[in-house]
Amino acid sequence: MAPTQAASVLVASNRGPISYDVREDGSLHAKRGGGGLVSGLSAIGPETGALWVCSALGDGDREAVRRGVGEQGVRMLDIDADVHADAYNGIANSALWFVHHMLYQTPLEPVFDAEFRRQWASYETYNRAFAEALAEEAAPGAAVLVQDYHLTLVPRMLRELRPDLRIGHFSHTPWAPPDYFRLLPDDIAAQVLGGILGADRAAFLTQRWADAFTECCHAVLGPGIPSGTRIGVHGLGADADFLRERSHRPDVAERMAELREQIGTTADGKPRQAIVRVDRTELSKNIVRGLLAYRELLTDRPEWRERVVHVAFAYPSRQDLAVYRDYMAEVERLAEEINSQYGTPGWTPVLLNMKDDFARSLASYRLADVALVNPIRDGMNLVAKEMPVVSDDGCVLVLSREAGAYEELGEDAITVNPYDVSGTARALHEALTMPLDERAERTKRLAAAATALPPAQWFLDQLNALDS
Repeated sequence: MAPTQAASVLVASNRGPISYDVREDGSLHAKRGGGGLVSGLSAIGPETGALWVCSALGDGDREAVRRGVGEQGVRMLDIDADVHADAYNGIANSALWFVHHMLYQTPLEPVFDAEFRRQWASYETYNRAFAEALAEEAAPGAAVLVQDYHLTLVPRMLRELRPDLRIGHFSHTPWAPPDYFRLLPDDIAAQVLGGILGADRAAFLTQRWADAFTECCHAVLGPGIPSGTRIGVHGLGADADFLRERSHRPDVAERMAELREQIGTTADGKPRQAIVRVDRTELSKNIVRGLLAYRELLTDRPEWRERVVHVAFAYPSRQDLAVYRDYMAEVERLAEEINSQYGTPGWTPVLLNMKDDFARSLASYRLADVALVNPIRDGMNLVAKEMPVVSDDGCVLVLSREAGAYEELGEDAITVNPYDVSGTARALHEALTMPLDERAERTKRLAAAATALPPAQWFLDQLNALDS
């Protein structure tokens, strides 16, 4: 449902703040999402005339659009389902995501053939639908904040339609270095960069990703490329107030009791230590190497057997892509193998759960002794920031140097090379043996750094920067 008046602040993203399901009786059920953008828009207040433009993602969303059901401040675009599938799965998640996270097995992939070009045409169509909707809804001189790799072409398209607008683009992923970015066909690489350079300001989660973008522009488009685009950095932080309040509700307490029982105690009655990870089963999260490192810890340091449990929450992600289904199966297989190899009647070495449960995630944050965050590559990784904020007694953060969060948290974490399984095993041992007073002090500093730019302020800073 579009607002009746032109909007002065607009946000564009693939996923919106609300989604719909069709129930058995034919009625529509609305479910609200969360995250930094939701917090940000609520921070600027309803009087600003803000509008969120997003895509209908499923049958329920499309039915809501067809019935004219919606809420003030949200416009959902019913883009053809096949076009959306090509743009979202074919290009955004299977090409741009893989490039920026450097995930390709290059002897075999990528293959940029006629089918890729067909999907790229859908990506252009998808981006144009957003640009046209934004141009239609925006008040003169409005501020438009375009989000992420799904919509890299929108700023340039929108600039051509509405040169009066103030346009920002924010990248939530890492940005690939030039040599890897140039796996993309030359014209496509130029189109992606040129699309973002249609914005007045392009912003990133860390200085490293911002510098990589600039280097790609010089490598692909030539040095000193004429553009008025300014580059910015906004390191999205954890929402401390929300997390601390939500993590002390009764449902979290119930799950903490369940987890403590599952983790159990040692032979002398002491609680076992918990190494906790909470991730989507996303290729870049490096869950398999984390399990391999834990297995190596148990192999090389048998004193940890029956004294530690790896609590691994690996929630489904992009299960419509075969490579993700295969990865999830490998996570499950390896966890079962470790439990079979080392488990005893009173000790399950790996507690693996693959059913998404936010309350249980928060419960694990509170009781973690060690937080394992070892992505191959990550734009930020909010789990690394959330765990120290929620932790009851302090936790040691074992953190990949390839996570964006490393830029802010690295000094008080134990840093690992995400590919070095033996090094990660040694880091886990160091974390498990860290004195409690040092652990508590590090956790305080981590929590302070993690909450330096909470979501509402992160959003407002981007908005204010467009006025600079």
